[in-house]
Amino acid sequence: MKGTKKMLLRAGVFAGLAASIGSAAFAADAPLRIPAFTAYLEPDSGARISSRGVTGWTDPATRIVWFGRLPYGGSVDAAVDLRLPAESESKLRLSVGDNSQTTVVRGAGTNVVTASFGKLDLAGAGYRKFVLESLTPAGQPFGNIDALVLSGPAITGAHFNLKSRRNAASVHLNYPAPSGTNVAAFYCEVTGVTEPVHTFYMACGWHRGYFGMQVNSSTERRIIFSVWDSGNEAVDRRKVGENDRVRLMAKGENVVAEDFGNEGTGGHSHLKSNWKAGEAQRFLVTAQPTNETFTVYSGYYFHPDKRAWILISAWQAPKDGGWLRRLHSFSENFVGNNGQLQRKARYGNQWIRTDGGQWIELATAKFSHDSTGQSDRLDRFMGVEGGRFFLSHGGFLGESTRSGESFSRPASAGPPEITIPAP
Repeated sequence: MKGTKKMLLRAGVFAGLAASIGSAAFAADAPLRIPAFTAYLEPDSGARISSRGVTGWTDPATRIVWFGRLPYGGSVDAAVDLRLPAESESKLRLSVGDNSQTTVVRGAGTNVVTASFGKLDLAGAGYRKFVLESLTPAGQPFGNIDALVLSGPAITGAHFNLKSRRNAASVHLNYPAPSGTNVAAFYCEVTGVTEPVHTFYMACGWHRGYFGMQVNSSTERRIIFSVWDSGNEAVDRRKVGENDRVRLMAKGENVVAEDFGNEGTGGHSHLKSNWKAGEAQRFLVTAQPTNETFTVYSGYYFHPDKRAWILISAWQAPKDGGWLRRLHSFSENFVGNNGQLQRKARYGNQWIRTDGGQWIELATAKFSHDSTGQSDRLDRFMGVEGGRFFLSHGGFLGESTRSGESFSRPASAGPPEITIPAP
């Protein structure tokens, strides 16, 4: 869609023995080869990561980092495979925590050479950050990096993501509603705890769309409300017939409304808004069936500067004619170049309003994650703090939550007081 948020991006299965992908553990007698295309750049400049590994590395301020979880302490034998122009020399340092080793490697043209660092001691079990730095003067080739290679007893049972997709897993809260309830409105508050670029904290999701807040760049943030078309087209909205298209009914001041694709198709809208981490943002989505065929879905946002509810947009959805279903929230890292950063937000004060005007609190949520969280990235979890649910993913932290696990938060003082603008 809008080119900045992609819904529930997919990945695959985690690592195996040596270069084999798919096994759940690494044997002590088999070297573990971690491709350079799984690494991150800190800062994200001065080189390039692609399927070829790390290339164009000539800035000593840029570090190449890998993350993995090792279940034991001890030591590992560490090396890096790279390509370096013939007769060139590259001085490199590899660090884990406070332990580091330095080596000099001579190039062999297009042939792979190995920079061996010897043993690196690990303080104990847990996630470890392997940092590769160049001590070669700027402007000279440091080497195109192919892989980090580890061996020794401490890698037994180690877990690294060996896939090229470096996004943190997407994580979700699913809210069970009373059976048989006609849900006319869904209210949720979201507080960003961390705020890395390429983060989407989605507050109000349902079977036809999503509504939340996004960090697009260091200077731009958005409030996003989108509704899917009918049909099964996944990519190109030009292929969607008029009878399957959602139709824009209204939008608020300064709101951009347009088509989207590549994650299903539909109508997208956004408002540039400098929402702030640490402050609860308030969202309300409403459903109004117009007949058995159409439903109008509207997204309202409580603007923190105006101190008033504003309309983001309203869309008429065809082949619907029903109420809000499959209520959920989620958090997503939609670009993978900074998937090593933690994303965390608190979700609270969830309420639904029935078609008869009754407010019902949703104080239970069930955790789930996308396929990346199945085995590639295990740094994803939820819980309750400060009376609110939280979702956390990325950061290569030690916690994991089992998909399907339910949590309950304390009840709120009462339903929200909402005055939405007249149509």
